[in-house]
Amino acid sequence: MEQKSKLKIIPLGGLEQIGMNMTAFEYEDSIVVVDCGLSFPSEDMLGIDLVIPDVTYLKQNMDKVKGFVITHGHEDHIGALPYILRDVNVPVYATKLTLAIIENKLNEHGLTKSVKRKIVKYGQTITLGSMRIEFIRTNHSIADAAALAIHTPVGIVVHTGDFKIDYTPVFGDSADLQRFGELGKKGVLALLCDSTNAIRPGFTSSERTVGKVFDNLFAENRNHRIIVATFASNVDRVQQIINTAYKYGRKVVVEGRSMVSIITIAQELGYIKIPEGTLIDIDLLKNYPNEQTVLITTGSQGESMAALSRMASGIHRKISIQPDDVIIFSSHPIPGNEKAVSKVMNELSMQGANVIFQDTHVSGHACQEEIKLIYSLVRPKYSIPVHGEYRHRMAQAEIATSLGIDEKDTFMLNSGDVLELDQNSAQVTGQVNHGAVLVDGLGVGDVGNIVLRDRQNLSQDGIIIVVLTLNRYNNELLAGPDIVSRGFVYVRESENLMEESRLVVEEAVYSCLDRRISDWTKIKNVIRDSLGEFLWKKMKRSPMILPIIMEVNI
Repeated sequence: MEQKSKLKIIPLGGLEQIGMNMTAFEYEDSIVVVDCGLSFPSEDMLGIDLVIPDVTYLKQNMDKVKGFVITHGHEDHIGALPYILRDVNVPVYATKLTLAIIENKLNEHGLTKSVKRKIVKYGQTITLGSMRIEFIRTNHSIADAAALAIHTPVGIVVHTGDFKIDYTPVFGDSADLQRFGELGKKGVLALLCDSTNAIRPGFTSSERTVGKVFDNLFAENRNHRIIVATFASNVDRVQQIINTAYKYGRKVVVEGRSMVSIITIAQELGYIKIPEGTLIDIDLLKNYPNEQTVLITTGSQGESMAALSRMASGIHRKISIQPDDVIIFSSHPIPGNEKAVSKVMNELSMQGANVIFQDTHVSGHACQEEIKLIYSLVRPKYSIPVHGEYRHRMAQAEIATSLGIDEKDTFMLNSGDVLELDQNSAQVTGQVNHGAVLVDGLGVGDVGNIVLRDRQNLSQDGIIIVVLTLNRYNNELLAGPDIVSRGFVYVRESENLMEESRLVVEEAVYSCLDRRISDWTKIKNVIRDSLGEFLWKKMKRSPMILPIIMEVNI
């Protein structure tokens, strides 16, 4: 009997951090890519806007790549598409709302004409090369989230995407547990399951529980203006805030570019229902007393340019925080954002606002009992925890083991690993190019570790520029050295230090000229070394030193 090839599962991101989710599934001459997300820069990535996965492997195998299949419309699953589709232009498949959000992004980047897109319904199957992809209904903190059953010649692989099991969702139906069970009966080769909340016991509460909390908060604060900060993409949360505002006779303003954009799309597609006359333009806010208005805004994560942060620091053009405003943070800080959120909360409190952040958020991710439920229904041969930091994925691996999956059949992969598997065996057989590509402004990948290191140095110790002029023919020093300092010391108060530095450079230059050194690179290195040593002894600081030599023909 002819030996079948093996299926390769190659994660290109999403395993070392929350974000940048992307996994390639390869069988012979077909590659299907699930998700294409970005992550946000860490504090040490100075000036960087976004981080996207390295897709060198996909570029090298362009003839095999059949399409991107997207589980839902969050940035950590779709944010890299506009950058990666420029090089890997293949069709994109997603559910209705997810695709509408993607189209909005492609439109901003001028890619709508060149990229093929197809809406897929729950229960529908699309054939991409030698694989069939089936979309299964799940619940998450954005509508239209899907899990995927990837039917391959060696077996079925289930990818949950980001999910929770919500028996009373605000919009749509509960997760299709029946279909997970049917697949489990057929036999599932591997399960790639969301690990974000795997360290949390119990079940994740239903999104509807937040609605009751809002009801109580609105009842308690009838005489105050209410401002609610939440994720732009959480359409169900916005729906509940609007429902409560309508019940208490308040007008609603939606503020923040991403919030306005997603709510507009959701309203057009019927994913959110806003009673007539409830939503008003921000410019009409002044026509209503404070206690009759609600603002729904971005900035729940303390992002410096988001609407709420601008209000907190007093630079929002249309809204000023007033004493007695009630500000509700309807989200938990994403790991790493705690400081920024705390800063915004403090700024708001200083202006007399009442800041509320307890109990006004539920997660969109499954806790331990829901993860156990999915494993029990799907009964996979192999477990591959995805979506999360190492500790989150390890917690899921322990759940898999407790449910009877052998430790050797649970794979804690790293980005770039190639896992080859079939019914008989699974093992990591190699690595492909992977990593993070940094996006700074319009530049994609043109800022790397060396540039970041320079920015780090500049941010810590500043820069000193040394300018001097040499005679081209006899290397005689004609002018300078002049010293310019930025971010090192305040020059007007450090004239002695600047003069001493100038003398050190002058001495270094003359020592080179006396030894007939005419190679400018060597002269620059001597200037750097001698000035650097002097400043370290004097100040215990190491600024970046940039010698500039100009030549004159005399």
